[in-house]
Amino acid sequence: MWRTENVARVQAMTVIDQKTDKAHSPAPIRFLRFRALARSREGAAAIEFALLAIPYFLVIFAILETFVAFAAEELVSNAVDTMSRKMRTGQITYNLGRTTDMNQAQFRQAFCNEISILIRCSATEVATPSKLYVDVQTFSTFSAIPTTIPKLSTAKYADINTAAFKYTPGGAGTINMVRAYYRWEIITDLVRPYITTIRPSDGSMPNYYLIVATAAFQSEQYP
Repeated sequence: MWRTENVARVQAMTVIDQKTDKAHSPAPIRFLRFRALARSREGAAAIEFALLAIPYFLVIFAILETFVAFAAEELVSNAVDTMSRKMRTGQITYNLGRTTDMNQAQFRQAFCNEISILIRCSATEVATPSKLYVDVQTFSTFSAIPTTIPKLSTAKYADINTAAFKYTPGGAGTINMVRAYYRWEIITDLVRPYITTIRPSDGSMPNYYLIVATAAFQSEQYP
């Protein structure tokens, strides 16, 4: 009988222990799994790269865009020098009744041909400029040539005054100025719009960078 009571007690304790294990064992297991997950470093590099990828590639593309913008600046500057040299030597004339005469549209088209390797001008752009502007004027003295960009107002931020642009080149021995403007669109170079005072008339932040190139010269005494 004593053995029977002991066996019954052992069985009862076993049942209680099993119930206790079933009631309390999942909590420590879940806690251990959470600690293991917290200590795990698997995938950390991928997450860190995902966080840094956007600013990293933004900086890379901004550097590349700045490089292309500088190349465009040199291209426009070289085109101004080329067209000015042709005017200075009489290869391009205006209203002289010669085969070398060029009106404004023809001059603009010739200028576009000089920059076509990187900047393309459509027929509409040549006829009615919205990005590329060419200002050609003659002056009595070099001191009369403007040294500032014509703006719509004297405010700190204002757009260029395209109405002030002309095409009135002089003949042999005259003093002339050739100035070109091009609105270079910006995509990733987000800092450049903040460092320019040339902005749209409504005061909004521009999405372009204004390239300007100027040449002043006195034409030769060509026949």
